[in-house]
Amino acid sequence: MKRYRDFNSYLTQIFGERVQKISLDAGLGCPNRDGTISTKGCIFCDRRGSGTGALMDHGLSIDEQINQARRFIQTRYGAKKFIAYFQSFTNTYAPLPRLKALYDVALAYQDIVGLSVATRPDCVTVDSLRLLSSYTKDHLVWIEYGLQSAHDKTLTLINRGHDVACFQRSVLMANEFGLNTCAHVILGLPGENREMLLHTARFLSSLPIQAVKIHLLYVVRGTELAAIYERGELRCLEQEEYAGLVVDFLELLDPEMVIQRLTGDPVKSELVAPSWAKEKSASLRLIKETLDRRNTWQGRMYRRSTAGR
Repeated sequence: MKRYRDFNSYLTQIFGERVQKISLDAGLGCPNRDGTISTKGCIFCDRRGSGTGALMDHGLSIDEQINQARRFIQTRYGAKKFIAYFQSFTNTYAPLPRLKALYDVALAYQDIVGLSVATRPDCVTVDSLRLLSSYTKDHLVWIEYGLQSAHDKTLTLINRGHDVACFQRSVLMANEFGLNTCAHVILGLPGENREMLLHTARFLSSLPIQAVKIHLLYVVRGTELAAIYERGELRCLEQEEYAGLVVDFLELLDPEMVIQRLTGDPVKSELVAPSWAKEKSASLRLIKETLDRRNTWQGRMYRRSTAGR
């Protein structure tokens, strides 16, 4: 039995074949870095805005990024259909004409069947959501909101720059426009215990959210989090501990939610801690083994709530 609703199976069910995401760097900024909210950014975010750096580091246009990624993915995975994933920084943080031009370039390719836009919940408007909704006639469209935690105390501590209520409002707005919403959360944030993590899972399940990405908190060079870690003020999760928390989290999620991610992918040369974060395959295997050993599955502890719906 499948113990959680994985993203690959979901896409195969819709399109009848393997579909892969192409991560894109559109060169957009972030209000949490440019001084609109803050100049420091989130304490965990790297210089690439948690993205590829394809434009920032290599000067590749959207077309160049797509064509390069397609060749690699076709060779490695045999996939012939793709989702354009605007990943780096905040991908609704620009004037509407610029956003439309960026999305249109990506969706001009016949083999790109979907659009996924990562952004902040405080950086969407009725107009930007209406624009994204206009693509749903011909494409699978996702909006991905970074939440990280359902606790305002934690959001303040990590310098997130918005509160939980802002996230909830943005989810409901996206739902009104018929958009699929994916929430990003991080396990292992400073000051959070198991019960706080479980509250976040319950909170997500109370909202019209269609998918979740679960990330490990890892430390990379050049971030405020790295300074906190080097001062001895942060304990990173152990690998088995993380696997157990992921399973606890999955048990509380709505079984209809798609699980797009179970851990993160740090740039290995920039990783400070924990060292096991480089071992993605081992982490995924450990999560699977934990699910099997406990004979549990996504949604086993889920209780339907009307809060936020």
